[in-house]
Amino acid sequence: MRKKIAVCGSNEVSSTHISDIAEKVGTEIARKNGILVCGGLGGVMECASRGAKKYNGITVGILPDDNINAANQFIDICIPTSIGKIRNFFVVNIADAVIGISGSWGTLSELSLALNLNKPVIIIQNTGGVVDWLGNIPIESAEHRCLIANDAYEAVRLAFSLIE
Repeated sequence: MRKKIAVCGSNEVSSTHISDIAEKVGTEIARKNGILVCGGLGGVMECASRGAKKYNGITVGILPDDNINAANQFIDICIPTSIGKIRNFFVVNIADAVIGISGSWGTLSELSLALNLNKPVIIIQNTGGVVDWLGNIPIESAEHRCLIANDAYEAVRLAFSLIE
């Protein structure tokens, strides 16, 4: 069965640096024959989905509302939920591993849910927002901590190595 990797991050991309990282993450997921799962909207989600599509990958977008037209143009399977931010649970629950890039409160919600579900969580350092904040928190519990990657390639490699 193909592995599902959730990519969580900001709905708006603040720099080409972040958009390039997100796109590379999507490309690497597709190159490893994985399925990219995300919230289906813009920003990091769109960049990662675009990267996956460049390598003919499959993308799944779990939308917060019932407007399928809100999904970014690179989503193959659009799942409208009409449940708002609660959809964050489904994004990470169906994934085998979660990669965090930048982000704010919604991303923090997804990453903390993933940690509570004992999913492997990899954050790409120096991408800003809550991801950088999480990387600096000393958490004692080994099963409830984020692994830190230096770049997109390392993040995807870690994700796949932890779920195989």
